[in-house]
Amino acid sequence: MKTRPNVILILADDMGYSDLGCFGSEINTPNLDSLADNGLRFSQMYNSARCCPSRAALLTGLNPQQTGVGHMVNDMGLPAYQGYLNKNCATIAEVLKENGYTTLMSGKWHVGGSYNLLDQDSWQPGNQGHPTPTQRGFDQFYGIVAGAANFFHPRTLMENETLIDIDPPDFYLTDAISENAVSMITKASATDNPFFLHVAYTAPHWPLHALEEDIAKYRGHYREGWDSLRQNRHEEQKGMGIVDNKWDISPRDASSRPWEEAEDKEWEDLRMAVYAAMIDRMDQGIGKILTKLEELGEDKNTVIMFLSDNGGCAEFLAEDTNRPDPSQYSSPTRDGRSMTIGNRKDLEPGTDTTFMSYDLAWANASNTPFRRFKRWTHEGGISTPFILKWPEKITKPAIINEATHIIDISATIYEAANATYPSEINGNFTKPLEGRSFMQAIETDSWERKEPIYWEHEGSKAMRHGEWKLVSEVGHNWELYNMLEDRTELSDLINGESDRVGKMLNSYKEWMDRCEVQNWPLPGHLWNPEMIAPHAHRSG
Repeated sequence: MKTRPNVILILADDMGYSDLGCFGSEINTPNLDSLADNGLRFSQMYNSARCCPSRAALLTGLNPQQTGVGHMVNDMGLPAYQGYLNKNCATIAEVLKENGYTTLMSGKWHVGGSYNLLDQDSWQPGNQGHPTPTQRGFDQFYGIVAGAANFFHPRTLMENETLIDIDPPDFYLTDAISENAVSMITKASATDNPFFLHVAYTAPHWPLHALEEDIAKYRGHYREGWDSLRQNRHEEQKGMGIVDNKWDISPRDASSRPWEEAEDKEWEDLRMAVYAAMIDRMDQGIGKILTKLEELGEDKNTVIMFLSDNGGCAEFLAEDTNRPDPSQYSSPTRDGRSMTIGNRKDLEPGTDTTFMSYDLAWANASNTPFRRFKRWTHEGGISTPFILKWPEKITKPAIINEATHIIDISATIYEAANATYPSEINGNFTKPLEGRSFMQAIETDSWERKEPIYWEHEGSKAMRHGEWKLVSEVGHNWELYNMLEDRTELSDLINGESDRVGKMLNSYKEWMDRCEVQNWPLPGHLWNPEMIAPHAHRSG
């Protein structure tokens, strides 16, 4: 009989704070909602603002720069920014494997170097600079190693160490991730070892690809527009107790426009409908995982965690000249038809011949009630819905309002698993965990994180300590907010708190020095702050 719990860690990709039913959404997510109804919701869980840094922090319990993934997956010439996990960080899989766990992963890796899909001779999974999941502690892996993918015909799809082709004509990546997770659970449950399963979906990251049966559920649901959607979600959040009634919703982003002025409302409605369908399908897959756990009798002693790697994504894709060409992630259909890349209003999103995003205004709604988006360190970029269910420990649902960070998750898993964090891994010393276990929240519904939380990404910076948050958008001055009174960051208190700001800035500088965080842009790298500024509205 297994005495230690199984652990399932589920990660969504580019999903905003308000995109689940249990966090205020109208999207149908009954399976995730059921986890919340019987578990804990953390209302102030933070990620690291973007895909790669968040994944590195989640998997290791360290700040991204300490893992070598200080920015993205390109090697920028510094150890903290080499673009792949270094040898002095230990992944959850490596730690739990040493402690007797079977370790499994289904989904997106994206912490193992750069994969230029337009130049496939420039890389090889598993070589220096391209570590794979099975090289970093996972017994089994199914998924993609690059950062994004065509949902119907993905590149860099691997099974363990082997690149594989798509076989079934009805392939859809979200379903494949779910089905392989179910298969892994089935095999692992037949052994005496507890298992750790990391399910890393690519949904709802662009491109907008969904199955028509799911899209049909949401066609027409968004014809009242993004302004109405933001207000409705905010009211739901207040009623649930996820956000405080005294926090006013942030204004519509300045780079958006009123819904009344939007062109092609039917097309805009469909873009959001496809995005919703992608989340819906992910939830259906999670339902299959939960059903299999129950069938196998593993549900009571399994810790299940769910979160997103960053806030909703405002990127405009091909027509946005400030973004890299997304064509490297595109590919023709299985029968050879070409794809049209970009947010074209003369095409319907969702099919395998299109490659679109849902854009800034809808991302603003995803991040209700907060400001900004993925890549920023204001609340809209770093806030994630977080759900935790563990029937053997959690007997009544609760909302945890303490500020918590993605680096705290691995420390909590180790305590739950009674696992020892090693001083070295594969002959290399390991950096001490930066995260703090929130097991107390699981056991008592109460927890306090005494240590500060820090961020830096592409020149956007932040620090959260207790109720105070210091934040600076790239190219702008520092701002100070009291999160207890004003989590939507509307009243900047920087001018009246010089002593507090000075102490926080000193702490931030000490963190930068200790974790090898560089000022942006990095030495030798040209950078234009306009590259991540929200675009003014443009017709497609």
